[in-house]
Amino acid sequence: MYEPPAHREGDIAKLHALIEAQPLGLLISCGSQGLLANLAPFLLDPSGSRLGVLRAHLARANPQWRDLAAGAEALVVFRGVDAYVSPSWYATKAETGKVVPTWNYVMAQARGPARVIEDDAWLRRQIESLTAAHEAAREKPWAVGDAPEDFIALQRRAIIGVEIEIADLRGKWKVSQNRNDADRAGVVAGLESLGDDAARAMAAIVRDAYRR
Repeated sequence: MYEPPAHREGDIAKLHALIEAQPLGLLISCGSQGLLANLAPFLLDPSGSRLGVLRAHLARANPQWRDLAAGAEALVVFRGVDAYVSPSWYATKAETGKVVPTWNYVMAQARGPARVIEDDAWLRRQIESLTAAHEAAREKPWAVGDAPEDFIALQRRAIIGVEIEIADLRGKWKVSQNRNDADRAGVVAGLESLGDDAARAMAAIVRDAYRR
């Protein structure tokens, strides 16, 4: 990942928070079948190793797990909020006109060896934990046990587990750190004027970055 020093984010707790908030990761590997990339929801165990452990499952029909089983390294990309930044928001535009558009974003990349798991008990714990994590906020959360056991057993036979011990964890917060204070204030105001949740979220990140 291209990491200009101004945009590098090395706070492990902050990167873990992004993964937990945006758990749908892009799983990338390169093996005998070439480059493969698939989206999968991940669970993070932050205490599973020095940088944490990621757990997910794939469909057995998905060929990517075979490359992982053969030793292909895994890269998982987690993407947070992003927003287009108009050069018209910069104070520098009125001063020199030497400005161009850009895109602000936050992301984390986790890399490490992958272990493929076929154990039925592990798969049961995985789907129950994943379901509980995403149903918890609902007024009437659905649980795996709400479905017939024979149906769930059949579903488990159609998936395979993946566990990745994170060996390298990197973050990139490209949030206008390379602009002067007046330009960054203009970005905050411009994003907030758009009125949508994503723009407001990015405005808060930019504001936090330049207050440090």
